[in-house]
Amino acid sequence: MTTPAQAWAEAAEQRLLDEALRLAPVHGWTDRTVGLAGKALGMSEGETRLLLPHGPADLAALLSRRHDARALVALADIHASNLKIRERIRRAVEARLDAAAPDEPALRRWMGFLALPQNIGLGSRLAWESADALWRWAGDNATDENHYTKRAILAGILSAAGAIRGASGRKEALAFVDRRIEDVMRFETWKATTGLRPGAWMSGLAQRLARARYGA
Repeated sequence: MTTPAQAWAEAAEQRLLDEALRLAPVHGWTDRTVGLAGKALGMSEGETRLLLPHGPADLAALLSRRHDARALVALADIHASNLKIRERIRRAVEARLDAAAPDEPALRRWMGFLALPQNIGLGSRLAWESADALWRWAGDNATDENHYTKRAILAGILSAAGAIRGASGRKEALAFVDRRIEDVMRFETWKATTGLRPGAWMSGLAQRLARARYGA
């Protein structure tokens, strides 16, 4: 159960994010934007830092998760089980792109921030979170190596499609998505027809190494 303090903190974070979205097109996705957002809400520097100890990195995560939540709301009335896997993925990525569209001016600065070398890890984690949320909506509950492969592929599609939308528009982004979905479908076909299972291979390797070290 959420405590009153947690509820206040979550609401305050969202208000800071709202202010940051207004400021970022001019000031970038920076510590300056974080400070100005806090001041606009009447917060001290200490209060702002308490809520966002990692500054713009925390704001970047809040924005990505807001867009994930928006996408899932948009998908809530669609029954994924009634769709082929290709259409599920397409609908999911389209919803995620559209969820981010209202924040387009600030989103360009957000993407630039995540493209910095020190933030690539954060960007990868956020893309993975988004892909995981969309695959779960699509009905995927795999816990073997397929879990990771599917999410890695979709995370790459989401990241590239977002950049294309910002540069060339929605139509071009969705055309790219349609092409890349073929990669997912090829993986699904391979998975259904091959006898190779990377997880099983790694398990067998571990057993052989254990026998070599410790004996039968």
